[in-house]
Amino acid sequence: MSLFSVEGKTVVVTGGSRGIGRMIAAGFVEAGASVYISARKTAEVEKTAAELGCVAVPADLSTSEGVATLVSAVDGPLDVLVNNAGATWGAPLEEYPEHAFDKLWNINVKGVFYLTQRFLPQLRSSASADDPARVINIGSIDGIRVPPMENYAYSAAKAGVHMLTRHLARQLAREHITVNAIAPGPFDSKMTAFALDDPATREAIAAGVPLGRIGRPDDMAGAAIYLASRAGAYLTGTVIPVDGGVSS
Repeated sequence: MSLFSVEGKTVVVTGGSRGIGRMIAAGFVEAGASVYISARKTAEVEKTAAELGCVAVPADLSTSEGVATLVSAVDGPLDVLVNNAGATWGAPLEEYPEHAFDKLWNINVKGVFYLTQRFLPQLRSSASADDPARVINIGSIDGIRVPPMENYAYSAAKAGVHMLTRHLARQLAREHITVNAIAPGPFDSKMTAFALDDPATREAIAAGVPLGRIGRPDDMAGAAIYLASRAGAYLTGTVIPVDGGVSS
């Protein structure tokens, strides 16, 4: 098996119907993995699954019922869990609502923790010393550096995802389950559409990236496949910025 092969692995990607989740799911499908994607909106997740050739599981992962739905849909051992589902919220400081913190904490942090917790039996079934099971959490460079936008709950929650990644990694290493995070910079997604859909703003954002461009689907898929392959088997507790150098 090649150093970067994920062929035959069973992979779950949350928030997989669009944006970064779709990029990652598409990469795994193309590389020969068996992929399940979840999202809240049934029509969207089923459409994406049909286009990519993977399994759709409609589920709201901010609820215990949604978590149970996804876990029960995956039959047998799980090799790779990609916790990508998330939300953002922007508002001026003095107008920032309390329910924004509640929503983003539930989705971006609690959702990651409890889905990982519920999938532990299936991850343990897959894990071995030579080929650990993998958990890949999607954080953000906004959880590493202070963002220019007033997205207080989002940046705080993504920083929480990074620390949760490290904490879970320490706890699960003895069970041959690695836990790492990817911290994306500017990529095309629903969260960034407000800025990247405007050509002038897009050009300005790209100009602020040391590598001079917005991230591409292969950039995101490649990072996830690396962490899931034999090449990434000795990494755990890491937060990898995939941002063209923005956070450097």
